[in-house]
Amino acid sequence: MATKIYIVYYSTWGHVATLAEEMKKGADSVPGVEVTIWRVPETLPQEVLGKMHAAPGREDHPVITARQLAEADGILFGFPTRFGMMAAQMKAFFDTTSGLWQSGALAGKPAGVFFATGTQGGGQETTALTAVTQLTHHGMLFVPVGYTHGAGMFAMDEVKGGSPYGAGTFAGADGSRVPSDAELALAAHQGKYFTGIAKKLKVV
Repeated sequence: MATKIYIVYYSTWGHVATLAEEMKKGADSVPGVEVTIWRVPETLPQEVLGKMHAAPGREDHPVITARQLAEADGILFGFPTRFGMMAAQMKAFFDTTSGLWQSGALAGKPAGVFFATGTQGGGQETTALTAVTQLTHHGMLFVPVGYTHGAGMFAMDEVKGGSPYGAGTFAGADGSRVPSDAELALAAHQGKYFTGIAKKLKVV
């Protein structure tokens, strides 16, 4: 039976959605897996999103419900930061998982995170670190990418997002920057690395 990997994200201007696609490419390279990208429900009215010039929701990425998380063997969560923490839309989604928490449906499942921030000091580590509390209360196993991507993670010749906690990108204060090749490469690597671990854990 295939190992089911869910990539669950929220994206305002499309940066996190782009990383999610790269995660899937990496995950798909692992034999014997089934990878699905999902987005969490939007909480802001369309009028507000329009004023923010938010990107339209990706119709090819279906909206997930909390109960569907239990179907996955491993989950990668992606979100933009808001003042060093996950965006409210993702937090609101986690707030709907109390039934899974009570039943322990997610306990023992591996989970990872990826993210986008507006600036270099915008929370490339704190956004991930504070997200771990959600995983901990569910008893999930946090799988950071560490420095497994090799020399590229040590390079100092360009500005790039990401950290040992997970892949990341900088959106720019106005959301105009797009993910760089280095950021996309880390996202693809994390997808492959995480999926390999989830596959091993499934047979334990």
